[in-house]
Amino acid sequence: MNKVYRILSVFGIFLICMSCRKSEQTYSEQKKQEREVVSSFLNRRIVVTLGADTLLNMDKIKVISEEQFINQDSITNVSDNEYVFFSSSGIYMQIVREGAGERIEHGENRRLMCRFWEYNILGDSLQLTNRIQKYATRPEFLNVSNNSGYISGSFDTNVETGSLVYSTYGDTNVPSGWLKPLEYVRVGAQTDSETRIAKVRLIVPHSAGHSHALASVYPCFYELTFQEDL
Repeated sequence: MNKVYRILSVFGIFLICMSCRKSEQTYSEQKKQEREVVSSFLNRRIVVTLGADTLLNMDKIKVISEEQFINQDSITNVSDNEYVFFSSSGIYMQIVREGAGERIEHGENRRLMCRFWEYNILGDSLQLTNRIQKYATRPEFLNVSNNSGYISGSFDTNVETGSLVYSTYGDTNVPSGWLKPLEYVRVGAQTDSETRIAKVRLIVPHSAGHSHALASVYPCFYELTFQEDL
């Protein structure tokens, strides 16, 4: 069984467990559990693996306020493993690389290419990724718009390679948690240097996640890269 099938098998088992848990808990109890698992996640060492490969090995997270984030020019100190907490949405964000290029300005429509991995915090496992060899040529393509500071986006499901997120969850709308970083990063095209590609890590509560996270009330941890598709 290859890496893809192992991930999907774990995900299938998780879906069954989630369905049972959902029938036994109220929504209030599910939200309380989500807050507890996120709190625990913030305060422990995190190791994300894919087979024999280690995707991330990091110390406990240092949370900073939006005010501090703004005061330090909207950057997070990666060496201190800083994440800014957005209280209105419950999202935690670390900007690993701001990227090169330009921010998405009011009135702009941009087409972006995104690679990601998704770690289910409640299930404590890697859930979905397009960064494995099978999907090396299958990035997500996002059609993104900025309307008066509100950024919205949809997955392009018409490309030849399709959308892994859409095929897994049936979502055409990009989760609001994925879009939050686009207020702060600069999105350009990759040339000869990976440093041009914006890279972020996020903790996304169910309320800012995809349809399955929303329905089953669980948070996810993401690493995302964004670049302009030319």
